Amino acid sequence: MFDERGKAYIDGSSGPIASNIGHGNERVAHAMYQQAITLDYVYPRVGRHTANAALTERLCRLAGEPFERVGLASGGSEAMDFALKFLRQYAIAKGLSSKRILISNMPSYHGATIGTLAISGDEAFASFLAGFAVTGAKVPAPMTYRGQPGLSPEEIAERSVAALEDTILRLGAENVLAYVVEPVGGVATGCLFPPIAYFQRIRELCNRYGVFLVFDEILCGAGRTGKFLAAHHLSSCTPDVIVLAKGIAAGYSPLGAVLLPAEPVEEVAKLTGFNFSHTYGANPISCAAALAVLDEYENCDLIANAAQTGQHLGQTLRQLMNTSPIVGDVRGIGLLYAVELVSDKKSKTQFPYDFNVTEVARTEALKEGLIVYSRRTSGGKYGDWFIVAPPLIVTAADCDEIGRRLERTLVGVRNRFEARGGAIGAP
Repeated sequence: MFDERGKAYIDGSSGPIASNIGHGNERVAHAMYQQAITLDYVYPRVGRHTANAALTERLCRLAGEPFERVGLASGGSEAMDFALKFLRQYAIAKGLSSKRILISNMPSYHGATIGTLAISGDEAFASFLAGFAVTGAKVPAPMTYRGQPGLSPEEIAERSVAALEDTILRLGAENVLAYVVEPVGGVATGCLFPPIAYFQRIRELCNRYGVFLVFDEILCGAGRTGKFLAAHHLSSCTPDVIVLAKGIAAGYSPLGAVLLPAEPVEEVAKLTGFNFSHTYGANPISCAAALAVLDEYENCDLIANAAQTGQHLGQTLRQLMNTSPIVGDVRGIGLLYAVELVSDKKSKTQFPYDFNVTEVARTEALKEGLIVYSRRTSGGKYGDWFIVAPPLIVTAADCDEIGRRLERTLVGVRNRFEARGGAIGAP
């Protein structure tokens, strides 16, 4: 990417982890143009079109069983809202109208609408949401880097699972509709990927208490982790619903998707119907864009590249832990990584609140011609990190260059901290 003065930048985060195939792809642009001059728009409750049918068939094939039905929306927040409305409608259709409470993790992020902010786990929004929205119940996310000292990641995860069960029992299983979780976190948890046992246990709990398990793959899905779905890394834990967005249309057009098994969809259709729609649902141009993006995935083997080159990216970033005194942790999978910053590695001490280190890192990276993604969650209570998630077309050489620019970025962060009197390594 280039600014108005012609300075070049590496998009090291795919925007907000959306531009999965890079920028300016002529094949995608041509597909959108062809669709626009063929059928630019039709309201989804009035007409169907071939781009819609082809995209939903492709998504079902890529997702695999049991995901045989797809609902399309205009982005991730809308898709999450769609999923939760569907589950609520299903509960009502089955005579389970008391099922209305949603559980999610603290911290977490599930969208920017009022409803999806309410189920997101960000303590910074507490005063904004108080008395304004019905917030869901929260359980601790298994934050393995900052978990209780002396506990293994598996033990930390088990404590989160125990908190989930306690919450379901306290609220009454008959009142709990769904548990929403990011299988691989985004900016809220710094690419947290809990141990496999965590997913096995939450699946067991949801089965035991009749709670729907929803995977929020808005950010981590669509090939980003080296498989089409993050859920494909977890064969022993298949969720009831998966929500996708971002990478499926790769920033070329707004689009989100909800993946569901056929049985509940057909049951709702038979019993009550699902009567919620949006103006731009299944938009023909967005569908055409997504089909062309998925063609790029398959023709260029981009998901395999995310797995292979992602290993190189992880190694490159972990080297920064050896060269920089302010990198406390690097975590992630595929082409989705977070770099957590600390002022002291031994004690995991965070930078002072008034030195917004992730914003400093973002601006220092821009000076080096590198775009990274950062946003402080819960006022930094759970840690400070930025995300490195380049497009799936990235090469090993690109990763090496990202690493070099990050190394200079981290020096710039340290210099700015020390210039204001801060000391690295001080508790």
